[in-house]
Amino acid sequence: MTAGKVSSELEISALLCSRVCHDVIGPVGAIINGLEVLDDDEDGEMRDIAFDLIRKSARQASAKLQFCRLAFGAAGSAGAELDLGDAQHVVETLLADEKVTLEWAAPHEVRPKNQVKLLLNLVLIAMGSIPRGGTLTVTLQGDALQVSATGEGATVPQITQQMFAGDPPEDGLDARSVQLHYALELASALGLDVAADASDGRVEINARPRAEAAA
Repeated sequence: MTAGKVSSELEISALLCSRVCHDVIGPVGAIINGLEVLDDDEDGEMRDIAFDLIRKSARQASAKLQFCRLAFGAAGSAGAELDLGDAQHVVETLLADEKVTLEWAAPHEVRPKNQVKLLLNLVLIAMGSIPRGGTLTVTLQGDALQVSATGEGATVPQITQQMFAGDPPEDGLDARSVQLHYALELASALGLDVAADASDGRVEINARPRAEAAA
């Protein structure tokens, strides 16, 4: 980080853990609520509703954990590559209960681990640009990655614009912005520049080799 408050590696690790916990605590809490209903309520209709809540929430918690394992964790640490098919699967699972349709236009092949992790992080960033739902399109051409998001009110959040422009938050990272920081660190390690543009209900997030991005 070149401006604003500098975060240590220890702080960044803690913030990433907070981000994962934030993603998972919602569905886990819903599972607990559903179990409490089963313990306290004998009404058959309420019990059916509770079982549906538990099933849906357990599915969501599992999907979020699988996604975070690939996007943030050391999944596949024994090797230097990850299967794009695995990446597609965790994205599809993550979006199963969202108002977002996925169009996956990436080849089914193995890619360098950090490249796949960056792609998953770009998916998260793109999801944040269509809060009302829409369509995500994932495209790979050589070393260039693109995730586009189309939907009503599609826009690049201010914090995303700020950090992509190389201007980190003055007060330092938090559990939200740390994911952007992590994505930019992955891109830097791969020699890629990341940019986001929005127009006519569509947001494009591109990670391109530096020479190509500058051309």
